[in-house]
Amino acid sequence: MANYENILRYAWRAYDHTRSIRSIEDISAQVSTNHVFKLLMEDGNVLIAKVTYFGSFEGFAEDHTIINVLANNLPVRYANFLSRGLMKGTQLFFHRHIDEEQDAWIIFYRPIQIQENPPRRLTEDQVRQLGREMAYFHRDCTLVANTLPRSDRDMTTDVNALLNSAKADYPDYYELIAHHCRLFLENTFRINVYGFKKIPVFVDWNIGNFSVDQNGRLASRWDYDWFRVSTRVTDFYFLSRVVSEVGDRTAFTYEADRLTEDRFLLFLQAYHEIFPLTRPEVLFIKESYRFFLLNYVLRLGQYFFRPSFAKKLSHDALEVHLPTLEDKLSTDKILRALKL
Repeated sequence: MANYENILRYAWRAYDHTRSIRSIEDISAQVSTNHVFKLLMEDGNVLIAKVTYFGSFEGFAEDHTIINVLANNLPVRYANFLSRGLMKGTQLFFHRHIDEEQDAWIIFYRPIQIQENPPRRLTEDQVRQLGREMAYFHRDCTLVANTLPRSDRDMTTDVNALLNSAKADYPDYYELIAHHCRLFLENTFRINVYGFKKIPVFVDWNIGNFSVDQNGRLASRWDYDWFRVSTRVTDFYFLSRVVSEVGDRTAFTYEADRLTEDRFLLFLQAYHEIFPLTRPEVLFIKESYRFFLLNYVLRLGQYFFRPSFAKKLSHDALEVHLPTLEDKLSTDKILRALKL
């Protein structure tokens, strides 16, 4: 496995040379470029290690520092919801490994307790329950948002970066991409999304990424590949996929259809009762989906996904999803359902 075992053992010695690793198991998702490992220690304890080589070490450290502070600062209801990184002294421990082949970054985590994974297809009652749970979680993230370290990422700079690179990366589709980048920038200015409260959001909520307790309350989450500090609306596209009629799937594409399902309206109505949405936030649901296609599929997909998945998803975005977005996705139905 590409020398990762040696990298992890070297990183662990830098963390604590007095304890030894007995075995290393690759538990990475098969569609992602990130590498996740389960470490069985000689003393019988189990730890999780994540190895990343995309982006910058500074960005990697920033994201995981914010997540770790969030894990410690969330109200008691979510005291054990997020996995915590290992500390060395007073600092979160990161290891940077540079050799002739790669520049990789490592963080070690305590394993999170996984209770019950939601079923692939939720019942309508479970859809409403998840809506309420996400509202409570987002509300609590809002309560502690001002205590978190600052994030340097911004949607405008992300979209402008795609505009600058699209002519070289997607010459046959440049006009289409530029059109949607400009629409996003114009519409977010009109909606004033930068006036929205910004909280930690996880962007990618798959059924395998979180667990619930026997009462359907959120119990734990471990998977930080898509983390950022942004508006809470950024989480809704993936949550619409979780609550959709088809449920979680191994083979997938990032279509807009899930945002127009009645089941997503049930989710939003339950969410809205706990943590009300504003009209501008609902309008931004469409732009958040557009941003996901532009930034995470087209600009960064080749780094997040393994090559065959990245190629398929970018093809779908360019040939199907972006060309039909204006016709297929309207927020009018959501506004009426929420009486906004």
